[in-house]
Amino acid sequence: MEQFEELNIDLPENKQTFKPPTFFQLKFDQMIRDMRFVGMFSIIYGAITCLTIIGALFGIPTIIIGLRIREAADQFEIFKMTNDAAAMRAGFELQGKYFRIIKILSIISLVLLALYIVFIIIFISSGLGALWNMRSYDYQSL
Repeated sequence: MEQFEELNIDLPENKQTFKPPTFFQLKFDQMIRDMRFVGMFSIIYGAITCLTIIGALFGIPTIIIGLRIREAADQFEIFKMTNDAAAMRAGFELQGKYFRIIKILSIISLVLLALYIVFIIIFISSGLGALWNMRSYDYQSL
């Protein structure tokens, strides 16, 4: 917890020294920027996915998770500026919601991918079976 207390740089009015940012502060700032980028990317990807009716089933939750991760980044930014524990807790809760929804979407995507592969295998095997039957057909009996 000591590292969290170092996040905001509050200098007393009578002290004019420069305190360079710590490694943790730099990584925390990078995490916030990355969360904002992933959130914006998710929102744009979800909007593009929503252009089709079937894609809207995945697009709308993708937009929602993009909003959640951006809200979490905002809460972490508030925590960085004020050291408010409630903002940090809200940031982690929003980040948890993001991961929960992305986990569900990933599982659904993997199941649909497996069904797609099974369908392709069945389709190809039935096509090969039809070709095999055509090869063995006796055309001279017509």
